[in-house]
Amino acid sequence: MSQLNFAGLAGGFSLLGLLAATPGALGQNQGLGNSPYSRLGLGDASLNLGGVRQMGMGGTGVAAPNGTNVNELNPALLYYTNRTTFEAGYTGQFKTLRNDATSQRTGTGTLGYVALAVPISRAWAGAIGLKPYTTVDYESKTVDNSIANDPTAQLERQYKGNGGLAEAYMSHAVRLRKNLVVGVSAAYVFGSINQEASTRVGTATLPLSLASRSIYEQQVHYSDFAFRSGVHYRGKVNDKINFNLGGVYSFRSKLNGDRSRNILREDAEGALINATPLSKDEKGKATVPALTQVGLSFDNNRNWSLNLDGGLQQWSQFKSFGEQGGLSGVPLSNTYRGSVGGELTPDPTSVDHYFKRVTYRAGLSVAQLPYRPGGNVLLDRAVSWGFGLPLPSASALDATTISLGFTYGQRGNTDVLRLDDGSTERNVKESYIRMQLGVTLNNRWFIKRRIE
Repeated sequence: MSQLNFAGLAGGFSLLGLLAATPGALGQNQGLGNSPYSRLGLGDASLNLGGVRQMGMGGTGVAAPNGTNVNELNPALLYYTNRTTFEAGYTGQFKTLRNDATSQRTGTGTLGYVALAVPISRAWAGAIGLKPYTTVDYESKTVDNSIANDPTAQLERQYKGNGGLAEAYMSHAVRLRKNLVVGVSAAYVFGSINQEASTRVGTATLPLSLASRSIYEQQVHYSDFAFRSGVHYRGKVNDKINFNLGGVYSFRSKLNGDRSRNILREDAEGALINATPLSKDEKGKATVPALTQVGLSFDNNRNWSLNLDGGLQQWSQFKSFGEQGGLSGVPLSNTYRGSVGGELTPDPTSVDHYFKRVTYRAGLSVAQLPYRPGGNVLLDRAVSWGFGLPLPSASALDATTISLGFTYGQRGNTDVLRLDDGSTERNVKESYIRMQLGVTLNNRWFIKRRIE
């Protein structure tokens, strides 16, 4: 093993350990830009969509084996890891939020994930890693100018939230028989979510800019274990084409929570007037529903694959501290997701033409959001593309690949809903472009030296 790659993999171990020990890892306190929908439940869920390779293929990969990247989307696919592999991804996002009246642009970036996979024997491989579980990052404000019994009054409502959860996991894959592999993953989920809802009232004699604010705030720290299982079967369509069937089941989990709640009152300058504690270190649980994913793929075992995935998560069963919807109080609905994608490497062994060794990826996806205002379904539709760029120094013993993934999507709409009480509710449409940069280091470990 070269000193350069040994140092790189050793650094990967150190980084992985540091991140796992750091509560603020993976941007738990830094989301991917303002998203009103992350107010619901535990925030924007990662939905177990894998790393930069899967992102470039529309989030597919449940049944797509790969020997270069760490495919922890389906733990059974770790079996195909043929070299010790360290992978890390950095994620950035730009988005535009709009309703029927206004719009806003926002965006940021954060470390996406880290993973290390090792082939332990001919029939056994394992991995450890750290990746996001949910992300909370939102801030919204509305002003209602039509208050009953006082046409001159104004009611301002403001909602803020930040934080999120991450999972540090260990996965194993074992071949039971030829072409049949099973995998399991155990993860420690941890993190904190901070939320607040505030109101203030302005009148003809006291405008909003001079009015005091009443704030309800809560901070919840979650931690517990979660488990996932996977299966993969590989067969032949004919002598040139293989098919793959895969399935993943993420078991329902109940995360232990410690919640603190307060009622605050601030003056117009934001100075604290008084604080009333409602609870401190209150014990509770968040029920995270099971996630089922299935996949079908075809490949020629050389330079292309075509994948089709589907998923279902029963968010209607979500509860936090005995309440559906958490602080938002909005009951959630089941979500469905479908995606299709693939990758192509024109000529992996080309010597004279570098771009023939580049892997090109593309995919499409559509998913339902767990929030259904007025019973209407909101969709998240996206198109993805990406590239795998091998460094020219690659050899049979070690290789480095730089991967890029891009997703452009839209979710929600700008409909205005008329509620039964006569008030209105404005939906928010998010248009986003998400980018991910991944670095993959492959190295062959534990090679016995021969003396001739």
